[in-house]
Amino acid sequence: MVKIGMMIGDRYEVLEKIGTGGMSDVYKAKCHKLNRFVAIKVLKQEFSENANFVSKFRTEAQAAAGLMHPSIVNVYDVGEEDGIYYIVMELVEGITLKKYIEKKARLSFKEAVSIAIQVSMGIEAAHNNHIIHRDIKPQNIMISKDGKVKVTDFGIAKAATSNTITSNVMGSVHYTSPEQARGGYSDEKSDIYSLGITIFEMLTGRVPFNGETTVAIAIKHIQEELPSPKEFVPEIPNSVEGIVLKCCQKSPDRRYQSMQELIADLKQSLMNPDDDFVVQNDPDMSAGTRKISDVEREQIKRRTVYQENYEQNYDYEEREEPMRLRSETESIYENEEDSEDDDEYDYNPKMEKVTTFLALIGGVVFCVVAIILAVKVFGGREEGEEPVSPVITTPPSTEFSGESSSGEDEIQKVRMPKVVGKTVEDARNALTDLGLKSEVEYEESDDIKAGEVISADVAEGTEIEEGTVVKLTASAGPEGIPVPSVVNMDYDEANARLTQLGFAVTRVEGYSDEVDSGVVMSQVPSAETEVAKGTNITVTVSLGKEKIWVPNLLGYSEEEGIAIALDAGLQIGEEIAYIYSNEYPEGQICYQSYSTGSYVEPDTVMDIKVSKGPEAETYKCNASIMAPTPEEAPDYTAGMEVLVRLVTDDGQVLLDTRTSSFPQAANYFGLTSSGGTLTMSYTVTTEGTTTTDPETGETVTLPGEIQEKSFSRRIEFTLE
Repeated sequence: MVKIGMMIGDRYEVLEKIGTGGMSDVYKAKCHKLNRFVAIKVLKQEFSENANFVSKFRTEAQAAAGLMHPSIVNVYDVGEEDGIYYIVMELVEGITLKKYIEKKARLSFKEAVSIAIQVSMGIEAAHNNHIIHRDIKPQNIMISKDGKVKVTDFGIAKAATSNTITSNVMGSVHYTSPEQARGGYSDEKSDIYSLGITIFEMLTGRVPFNGETTVAIAIKHIQEELPSPKEFVPEIPNSVEGIVLKCCQKSPDRRYQSMQELIADLKQSLMNPDDDFVVQNDPDMSAGTRKISDVEREQIKRRTVYQENYEQNYDYEEREEPMRLRSETESIYENEEDSEDDDEYDYNPKMEKVTTFLALIGGVVFCVVAIILAVKVFGGREEGEEPVSPVITTPPSTEFSGESSSGEDEIQKVRMPKVVGKTVEDARNALTDLGLKSEVEYEESDDIKAGEVISADVAEGTEIEEGTVVKLTASAGPEGIPVPSVVNMDYDEANARLTQLGFAVTRVEGYSDEVDSGVVMSQVPSAETEVAKGTNITVTVSLGKEKIWVPNLLGYSEEEGIAIALDAGLQIGEEIAYIYSNEYPEGQICYQSYSTGSYVEPDTVMDIKVSKGPEAETYKCNASIMAPTPEEAPDYTAGMEVLVRLVTDDGQVLLDTRTSSFPQAANYFGLTSSGGTLTMSYTVTTEGTTTTDPETGETVTLPGEIQEKSFSRRIEFTLE
C-alpha cells in the first residue's frame, strides 16, 4: 500500500497522488539521488497478484524505458518493492488531451493536426522500436504547460491486451480498433485506427460511436462505417476528412501502412488543406475483376499485328502450323475474357476481323490437306499420264497475303491508326508496328501538354503503303519563360514577382548562419532557366541561425544546470543571483531567463538564479509582563522579588532579571521564533513550628523553611 511520505526504492519520496486509472495510480514523487521531481505509476493490487500479468508488465515497461523521444513521456526506472510494482516516469506538468478537448469543446483543424503530428512522431518512434501502444486515446496524451504534446502509458497497454481482462482495465472501448474489438491480432495499424478516432474527437468534440454498453460500441467499430467528421463540423477541410477516414478503415490493409505515411499527409494538410491528395488503399483490386485498360488493349493490338505479319511470310507447306497460330491467338482473348465479365469487355472490331480471317485460313489449309490425302490414298493415273500435282490455293486478300496468285509482288497497304492525343513514343510505336515510318516536328502550345501528338499528315483510317513516312506534329508545351533570380530577396517580394510572371510558388524553410531570417536562400529551377508558365518554383527561405531548444534547469544544482546549458549551446550570464525561494530548496536553480521549450539563437546568454532556501520570517515581541496571579502563585504577595526569564523557542534568552515591580516591559525585534516561554520564580518562608518534649515538658520552637516556587507562561510573538 502506497502512503504519502513513504520512500520507494530508497530514493523516491512519495509527495502526493496526482491521478488514477483503471489499473494503476499515479503519484508525484521526488528522486533524492538526482534531486528532481518524477511521476510514479503504481500497479493496483488486483493486478499485482497476477504473476503472468506482472511478468508481461515488467517486460513491456522495460522495453518502453528504452524509448527516448520529445513526444513520449520518458520512462526512467522500473522496479518492485514489497509487492508494489512501479514505473518511474517523467513528470509532465499539464493536463490530458481529453480535458483539453472538454475545456475547448472542439479544436480548430490546424491545432488538431499539429497535435496529431506530434503524437504520430512519438508513436512512430515506438513502432521503430517494435513497441505497439494499443491504447491510444486522449486520456493517454498529455499537453504540458509549455504546449508540448507527449504520449504516455507505453508498454502497459500491450501487457494488458495480452491477457483476458475487462474493458475498464484496457481503457475506453470508444477508441479500440475492429481487430482489437474482435480479440484478434493487432499491430501498428491498430494504433493508427485509434489515433484516427482521437483526431475525430479533437475536430468534432465527440467520439464517432456511442452506445449503452461497451459491447454495443465494440460492435459498431466492427460493423458500422465511420461517420464523416464534416457531418458535425462542415468547415473541416477535405484533406483532413480524408486522413481521418483512411485512418479508421475497418480493414487494416486499407489504412495508412505506417506512421511515416500518416505524418506526410498530416503535414501536407497544413500546407494545402483543401487539396484532395489522400490516396485510399484498395488491396482487393490486385486480384479482383476489372475492366481492361487502354494500355493493355494497345498491347493486344500489337500482338495481333505481329500475328498478321507472321502470316504474310508463312510457308503453307508446313500444314499444321496455321492451326497452332490460331490457337495461340485465340488464347490471347481467352485469357483476357477469363479475367472479366462478358458484358464488361470492350471488344475491338479489328481484332474480331483478324480472328475470323485466321479461322478461314485454318479451314482452307485443312481442306487442302484432306484433298492431298484423298488423292494419295484413292487416286490413280492412266498410262502415259503425268502425275497429278495438287493445287494449293491461297486467300485472295492482299491485306494479309504477301504474294498474288500469279506469283508477282504486290505493294502491301495498311490503315493509318489513331495517333492524335497520344504521346510521341506511343504514336511512333503504333506506326512502327504497322511497318510505317515517322518524323516528328514540335510546336509550342498553351493548350496541349508537352510530348502529346497534335496532328498527323495522314488522316486516321486512310489506307497507305507500308514504309510510308508519316509526319507528326507534337506539342513542345507552352512558350518557355526565363525564371528570374529571387535569391537574397525577402520572401514576400520574391513570391509577388514569381506570381506576377505566372509561376506557382512553393515555400520551404531551412536554417542558415549567413542568410537573415525571411530571405530566400535558393530556388529551383535556377535563375534564367526557361520553363512553362504555371511551373512550380520552389524557394528555400532562411529561418536564420538554427535555433536551440532551451532545456529545463529548474530544480538542478548550480553546477548541473550550468553543465546542461553549456551542452545545449547556451551561455550563462556572469552574474548569478542568489535569492530566497519557498519552492526550491537551497542550492537549486529557481529561475531561468528563457522558458523551457522555447527556441533561441546559439550562444544566447541565459541568466539564472539560485535558491537560498525559504526566506526567514522575523517576529517581534511587544509584551507587558504582569505580576503573578493568585491562580499562578497563591502564596505570592505584592512586593516580593521575582526572577523573570523569557526564552524563545529556538533558545534565545530575551529577559533574565529580578524585579519586584510590575508590569515589566518586554520589547524585542528581529526574532526568528514565533513565540517563547516566560518563567517567573520567587521564594517564600514557611511559618515556624513549636513542639513540647513529652518526657521533659520542654517547649522547642523550629524556624520556618525557605521554599523556591516558579510557574510558566506562553507568549506568542507577531510577524514583523
